[in-house]
Amino acid sequence: MPEFAPSTVIEFYSATGDYGCFSNFSRHSIFLKGKRWPTTEHYFQAQKFAGEPDEEEIRKAAKPMLAASMGRERNRPLRRDWEGAKEGVMLDALRAKFTQHEDLKAILLSTGDAKLVEYTENDSYWGNGGDGSGKNRLGLLLMQLRNELRAAW
Repeated sequence: MPEFAPSTVIEFYSATGDYGCFSNFSRHSIFLKGKRWPTTEHYFQAQKFAGEPDEEEIRKAAKPMLAASMGRERNRPLRRDWEGAKEGVMLDALRAKFTQHEDLKAILLSTGDAKLVEYTENDSYWGNGGDGSGKNRLGLLLMQLRNELRAAW
């Protein structure tokens, strides 16, 4: 894969396509907290209820969309520190994914200095809101991780 210039923008969302592995729904398991998680989405959603039975129930969800849906249910006991902890949880999941799968690490590093953008109207926190008004926190964390991996090389 070619190296990209800083002015290049790589948009991703779906778990398919050249950069589908950047999606939290991509079928790449991770090992964290002594357990195997089917996807980073499973891990992220489950950590909203760390230490509760809901955590394990979400880990065992059949599909990442089901894990996401379960994690958004507000009848579950959301941990009090979630807003302050969620980005660290996401970064832990991404670190696990891109260090436990060498092929994914190579794809992330191959993006050079390109801006990574989760392009979706469905999310203005983790994504760009579809019109660039969102925070794109997932893209920014992937770029942060890319820099960490590059420095460790």
